[in-house]
Amino acid sequence: MAAHRSRRRIRARAAAWLEHHGRALLGALGRLRMQWLAALMTAGVIGIALALPALFVVFMDNTQNVLGDWDGRPRVSVFLEQDASMDRARETAQRLRERDDVRAVEVLTPAAALAEFRAHTQMDRALSLLESNPLPGVLLVEPPPGLSTARIDALTRTLEGLDLAAEVRLDREWVRRLHAIITLLARLGWLIAGLLALAVLLVVGNTIRLEIENRREEIVITKLLGATDAFVRRPFLYTGLWHGLFGGAIAAVLVETAYLLLAGPANTLARSYASSFRLQGLDPGAAATLLACGVLLGLLGAWIAVGRHLSTIEPR
Repeated sequence: MAAHRSRRRIRARAAAWLEHHGRALLGALGRLRMQWLAALMTAGVIGIALALPALFVVFMDNTQNVLGDWDGRPRVSVFLEQDASMDRARETAQRLRERDDVRAVEVLTPAAALAEFRAHTQMDRALSLLESNPLPGVLLVEPPPGLSTARIDALTRTLEGLDLAAEVRLDREWVRRLHAIITLLARLGWLIAGLLALAVLLVVGNTIRLEIENRREEIVITKLLGATDAFVRRPFLYTGLWHGLFGGAIAAVLVETAYLLLAGPANTLARSYASSFRLQGLDPGAAATLLACGVLLGLLGAWIAVGRHLSTIEPR
């Protein structure tokens, strides 16, 4: 019997807790609706602040997709002497294929190199004016996956010693440099995201501070009637939540709008280079994360503002 009464009390307290929070949540939304223009401006500022790092994240994801075709597949390009015999080039390629540090070797004749160059450029007219093919033959040497950097460097030095080789380039160096740039940009992006998150906290905090000042008399009367700090704090926290949620939604709309504006030209550019790359926007998971970040920043900004200013308002 006592256990039954205990369970009933727990359920009653839980129902009362949910009712109080539900009223505070809907009440905060109602106050924002009454001041919809100010709320829209606040949400717009938050949305812009959240959209900038979100756009940067989307840019980084698309950059990683572009690099995805290169990662793990470094190639060594051996540019042959202009007068090199292609028969000797094929014999050299066959010997290289027998090495354990070589996965594959592709022989690119001068004619094939010119055709590939023609396919990837819009210079047909200029190329037709040439009396002879200026491009040399090329051996495209691909090491096996997982080959150490030291062994790839050793293979490069071996290829540089070939009689037919005029120049040897390790394609991975371009990827390595680009990755270094991407790493630098990523850290810069996180720094900017942190600064913009701080800006969101300041915007929400200032908005909540103004609302606390506007409702000072109401807060004093509520405390005189015996309301706890948690009860008084609750509607302001939910106001911050709504600001953050609406700001996150605006940020998602801005990012998606930017994607719709840029997807066509970006995909056209990729097709001109015979690439299968397609610009990607926000997926549902990323959009949900953006909304969650807005909510968390809104709650945190409201919590800081309420904790700082509410303690100064006490009945006399």
